[in-house]
Amino acid sequence: MESQSTRVLPLSKQDQQLQKKSEPKSSAPLFLLGGIAFTSVIAVFGFALSKVSGFDRVGPLACAIVIAVIYRQFFGYPEKIRTGIQFSAKHFLRFAIILYGLKVNIDVVLNQGIGLIARDIGVIAFAILFTKWLGKLLKAESSLVLMLGVGTGVCGAAAIAAVSPIIKARDEDTAISIGIIALVGTIFSITYTILRPFLPLSAIEYGIWSGISLHEIAHVALAGAPAGPDGLAIALLAKLGRVLLLVPLCFILMYWVKKRSSGKTADTTIEFPWFLIGFILMSLFGSYILGKSIPVSKVAMDGISTATTIILTSAMVGLGLNVSLRDFRTKAGRPLIAMMITSVILSIVSYFIA
Repeated sequence: MESQSTRVLPLSKQDQQLQKKSEPKSSAPLFLLGGIAFTSVIAVFGFALSKVSGFDRVGPLACAIVIAVIYRQFFGYPEKIRTGIQFSAKHFLRFAIILYGLKVNIDVVLNQGIGLIARDIGVIAFAILFTKWLGKLLKAESSLVLMLGVGTGVCGAAAIAAVSPIIKARDEDTAISIGIIALVGTIFSITYTILRPFLPLSAIEYGIWSGISLHEIAHVALAGAPAGPDGLAIALLAKLGRVLLLVPLCFILMYWVKKRSSGKTADTTIEFPWFLIGFILMSLFGSYILGKSIPVSKVAMDGISTATTIILTSAMVGLGLNVSLRDFRTKAGRPLIAMMITSVILSIVSYFIA
């Protein structure tokens, strides 16, 4: 239950303007930094919790969101640092997506994974269209269903973070979607590891199955590990193909949203997702320059990967602090059912095409 004394309620535009006028301009940067520091501290706790046995299967993003949601319900946060929290939720999220591009080795995907990309395209199309159809059938929240379909088909939280500004999803809905994708993906990846010894699949076939059907890269790594080095490598390759397809998917969604909104009196302006350009540039840089023209040690690359995770975790905290458990209970149920059904069918279908 939310504490009535500290719960943060949305302010009207008039109240926000009055509040800005009443606050000294010199204090605004301090409040901004205070909000960023606040999300960073909770992110560190989430990151630390994800290192504990058991929670390591959930991952830092889900741990951070859960901590943020629980903290908000019981303690709230000072209204003055809201701008810093929103900065983390928006700008940290996009910066992390840009850095995420370093994880995609375009050269490897294009040279070795063309056949996998064809299957990846089919997986993405099925996940989005089928989840949307189920969501409509269940009368679920449209934006939640779409984000879950994209997260299921592409790359979990990162994909949801990329498409949410394009479809103009609320921060709260984005956080709910990421929480659901983390929960379902974790359940499926653990199930895969349990089933591995009983399945009549070679290491390569099992790796392909994991890579084209599971949600997050972390989930694919967890499920693919029991297949050995070769199985894990092909699993990650299949997954990276899906990540690479995030960019054209975003542009397709931009066209779809614009066309769907045409003729309406409401604002149909779509903010161009410039962070996707950064994602592409970082992918190219990491694929063809970093480690080749510019030698980089494994320690440095691991440090960049960790920094990316921490930044993305801070963004998750910013999103989680906007979630109301009351709204989560009322809005998450039907989208969760739609996503679970889609994930089960996707796993079965992809098993036979692996």
